Amino acid sequence: MSSISKQQKQQDITPEARDHFYEILYGRRDVRGQFLPDDVPDDVLTNILHAAHHAPSVGLSQPWNFILIRDAERRRKIYDAFVKANDEAAEMFDEGRRSHYQSLKLQGILDTPLNVCITCDRKRGGPVVLGKTHQAEMDLYSTVCAVQNFWLAARAENVGVGWVSIIQKEKLIELLDLPDGVVPVAYLCVGYVSEFLKKPELELAQWEKRTQLEDMIYTDTWGQK
Repeated sequence: MSSISKQQKQQDITPEARDHFYEILYGRRDVRGQFLPDDVPDDVLTNILHAAHHAPSVGLSQPWNFILIRDAERRRKIYDAFVKANDEAAEMFDEGRRSHYQSLKLQGILDTPLNVCITCDRKRGGPVVLGKTHQAEMDLYSTVCAVQNFWLAARAENVGVGWVSIIQKEKLIELLDLPDGVVPVAYLCVGYVSEFLKKPELELAQWEKRTQLEDMIYTDTWGQK
């Protein structure tokens, strides 16, 4: 066997590892109402953070930071900011949809012992970053890759994650003392859960359902089946 063949063999993913990956991927959930108060051990959290930190990033700029939020008073203030934004959001839906919206549980800020805010430093790497020269938003997309890695690693550790986006960005910047140029990308509720639901909670609540893949695929140009 050639050295190249040996190297390729070492890099091949086994069928068992592949199956486990898809099990984790399809078992990931945006957790809202199943959190337990149990602490996530430091070694487990470190594994999850390492996975997030190994996400791809534009120009290897690694624009993310991870703020671990355990302080009860600070989380209470963030929860209050959610409540205000959630009330505003409810008014944006028509009357029939509004009552359904208000019945949904959309966060677990106070239910978990740990919240994590993943931020993006828009200045990291200096004024010119490889890959950002014509698409300046690539640092934000890179940070979202870190969020996805965090989420999948958490699921592999049997830890639940819920993404709370119904908060004014400016309020999070204020409450977390973020410096100029650093923006919040994902505010996450993190903790063990009583169960991982078989389907997304919003699907079970009949808010939305998953679109068929074939309806999402075009060829060569937009709209071309």
